[in-house]
Formats: sequence, structure tokens, C-alpha cells
Amino acid sequence: MLIRLKGAQIYDPVNELNGAPGDVWVRDGYICAAPENPAEADRTIDLEGRILMAGAIDIHSHIAGGNVNNARLLLPEQHLAEQARRPRFPFSGAKWSGSDTGYRYAEMGFTTVVEPAVLPINAHQAHAELADIPIIDTAGLAIVGNDDFLLRMLRDGAEQARINDYIAWTLHATQCLGVKVINAGGATAFKFNERQLNLDDEVPMYGMTSRAILNAVQRAVVQLGIAHPVHVHCNNLGIPGNVNTALDTIKAADGLPMHLAHVQFYGYGDEGDSGFSSGARALADAVMANPNITVDIGQVLFGQTVTISGDIMRQFDARHIANPKKWVVWEGEDGGGGIVPFRYRAKNYVNALQWAIGLELFLLIDDPWRVFFTTDHPNGAPFTAYPELFKLLMDRQYRNQWLESINAKSADISLLRHLEREYDLNEIAIMTRAAPAKLLGLKDRGHLSVGAIADIAVYRPQEDKAAMFGNAELVLKNGVPVVENGRVIQVIQGKTHAVAPEFDRGIESAISTYFDRYHLMKMDNYKLDPQHLLETVGSELVFH
Repeated sequence: MLIRLKGAQIYDPVNELNGAPGDVWVRDGYICAAPENPAEADRTIDLEGRILMAGAIDIHSHIAGGNVNNARLLLPEQHLAEQARRPRFPFSGAKWSGSDTGYRYAEMGFTTVVEPAVLPINAHQAHAELADIPIIDTAGLAIVGNDDFLLRMLRDGAEQARINDYIAWTLHATQCLGVKVINAGGATAFKFNERQLNLDDEVPMYGMTSRAILNAVQRAVVQLGIAHPVHVHCNNLGIPGNVNTALDTIKAADGLPMHLAHVQFYGYGDEGDSGFSSGARALADAVMANPNITVDIGQVLFGQTVTISGDIMRQFDARHIANPKKWVVWEGEDGGGGIVPFRYRAKNYVNALQWAIGLELFLLIDDPWRVFFTTDHPNGAPFTAYPELFKLLMDRQYRNQWLESINAKSADISLLRHLEREYDLNEIAIMTRAAPAKLLGLKDRGHLSVGAIADIAVYRPQEDKAAMFGNAELVLKNGVPVVENGRVIQVIQGKTHAVAPEFDRGIESAISTYFDRYHLMKMDNYKLDPQHLLETVGSELVFH
């Protein structure tokens, strides 16, 4: 099948196309060169006046895993009668069922989404859920940094090469695309009744600092040649004054690549009468001064959501502000998690300032290749709020209208009123397509070069950018039209992406002995096999 997408305004930063009209050709799922005779096209779709980009990529969205399921169970009232049931899929309307997740992402033009927190012992269940999400491609990041085996190695002075072997083995065992550190050592310290852990605090029993854990994992990722830098959820999330923790973590990276997740939750100063202020300027300046650092924002948007996190310290501390008043905190082998529902309110001083801090960071970090578009779904807001966020970034007048309606004190002290920048379509294409593909090492997407996967989104230009990005006019996944006029018309199965770095298999002897002595299961049962995943849950893995 040869498809001609004719006459659209093309935004493809990798190929330096910034709205120039032209054609895109698709053959058998891939972008191809134009044939000498355009009449060879099996199908021509006239897109004159439309905006065409590669399919969007979300690098940080909690769409699968134990905490996601616990959130569904905790809040059944959130998905009662959410939307009409689809034939043969009676639970597809539940928030956020696998099918609902795939449908809604696709309808906005997203074609690849990364679950950033796969607890290794739950990896099989996470892959089962990812495989249940239709249309989009997916990937997971394996959580390390509180695992007893790693902490024992660090305590015993293991060489970096041995740490590298363990990190590589973990990626093989979990079939993930990279690794994430959540409050390094924090979940372990929580077991010893610690309720806060700073970067240079020692983890009880193990005698090394949170910084030492983070640095060891970071070096392993670099030395193994894994494309995606270590994905870091810093210490002290949500605490006033924690901008200093983020700044210290940037320094701790020591020039090596590091990705800081949902930095809005670390943009907090502790100045003023309320002891809560914006640290966005200092954080943005530090990011701009350190080209080895990339960030995603974790934007807060007003309304009901549920916070879910492997940062058990933070979630335990936040249980008092649950809204509705119910919560779950659990601790298991090598990690834990917490689910705390929450409603962000525009008239609340702290919530309004959180909203403003996220936007300040988006607008102050003047490099769309290093700042990524996320709400840390569902922590800052559900991913379905993305169209609202596009509008806030692209329309200063709309931001100012909001400033008139949020908490007045927050509006007064925010920098937002003084920031004139508006994202343009080229910057949106960088931030949501080209840059995330590069950061994740997914060379076959995020652009429209010949040979790329034909993941393509087409939008009808509108003054209201929320309306424009909320309902794509046309979406192709692997060259197959899956969305027309903002609605899914065809369901296909996406694939799951992973890496398989080389490592010394000799480490498996030590790991197997450890599992036999301390773990709930045998090592061979813990490891995931790609063929087994394909046969049991339908998860087809693609390695990079």
C-alpha cells in the first residue's frame, strides 16, 4: 500500500521543515521517498491547509503497574459512567483502563508512551497491562536504587563494572528501555522509620548516601551505552525549599547525562509569609547552564486527580491531604508505593503557585530539546488535560486570563505575568516529537525521514490550540489510519520497546544465590523472556 499525504504544512524539526507545504509518502508502514510518478499512489489524502507532524511521544506517564491498578481500585467513583461502553469491551470506559488509555492518547496524536516506574518484581504484570493498551507503542523504565542486592553491593565496595553488570541484568530481567531512581535509598530508609532522606544522608544499615547510590546507577547507564540517561525522581519531592535538592542533584550529575523527572514538584522555595515560594528561576537557570541535564515538567492543572508514586516517604507524608479522604501506602520487596487522591484548586495558594511554577519552568527553560511535555500523569493532572497545557504554552493571553482567576497572592508573586514567550508549532514539534525520540534512543520515530516508522499526526489549524491538539484530524500508526476526525476508527496492536545491553553472565550466580536465600521467588522465575511475554500476554518486544 502506497499512501500519499498531500499538501500539508509539515513540521519536522529533524529535517528542518517548519511549516513548509509538501507531501509525505508512506509505504508498508514506513516513510518512503516520493515515486517518480505520483499516480502510483494507491491512496491520496488531500491535507491542504492542515498541520502534519510525526506522532507524539510521551516520556513519562504512569499507565501501567501495581500503583496504577491500586488507584483504579481505590477510586471506583471516578470511572462510573465515564463514557459509553464499546462493543465487546464492556470495561473500556473505566478510568484509566488499558483500552481507554490507548484510545485517548491516539485521538490526541500520540503514538508512543513510556511508563516510567516499573518495579522489577511487578514487571510481568506491568508488561501485561502495556500489552493491553491498543494502538500506541509503549516502554517501561525499571526502578532501581532501593533494591537490597544493589545496596549490598555498594555497601561491600563492589567495583563499578560489577554494578554495571547488575543494572544490565535488571534491564534484561524486566525487558525495559532504561532505569529510574526514585528517592535513592528512601524506600529503604522508610523501613527504618526515617521520614526524610537528603542527598547526603546515609541509608540506615547500608552506610552509604543517597548520592552514592544515584552516582553509581548514573555511571552504569553511561558506561553501558544506554541511550536514555538515568531517569531521576529526586529526594524531598513536594517539600518547600526543595529547589536546593534539585540544584544539588544537578551538581551531583558532574557533567554526565541525567534526566530529572517532574521538576515542577522540585521548583519550590520556602520564602514569604507562607513559607512557600517559586524557585523556578534558579532551577531553570541551572538547567540552562548544564547541557547534560534534561527535564520533564509534571505540570499541575486544576481539578480532581490521584497521585501515585513509588516515593513511599512522600506519599506517606501526603496522606493527610488526601481528597477524597482515603489512601493506600504499601511497602514490598525492593520498593513500595502510595496512592493519594487529590484535587488541585485554583483558589488555593499552594496549588495555584504549583500551577504557575510549572508554566514558569516551561517558559524559562529556553531549549525545547531539553524540556519535555508531561503532567506526570496522573500526579499533576490526567494526560487527557494535555490540550489545555498546549493552549497555556502557546497563548499568553489565555495564561493571563487564568492569572486573573487563580489565588490572587499566587498570581502576584508569580513570574508568569512577566513572561511573554509563546511556544510555536516548531517548538511543540521538537518538545513532543523529535526531542523525546532522541532522548529515548528511538531513532525510528519522532521525525519524517525516509525509513522512519510512519507514525503521523495531522491537525486542523485552529486559534484555540486546545481544540486543535485535543482531536487530531488524522493519525497513522505504522502507516495505518487509526484516527479520523478525532475518533478511533481502527484498533491495531502496538509494540513494547526495550534494550538489551551486554553484561558478564557470571553475575547471575551471585544473584541466584541471593534469590534463593532472601527472595520470594527463584531468579529464573523473576526474569522475563521475550518469547514467553509474546505467547502469554501478547507483548511483542522491539530492542534498541
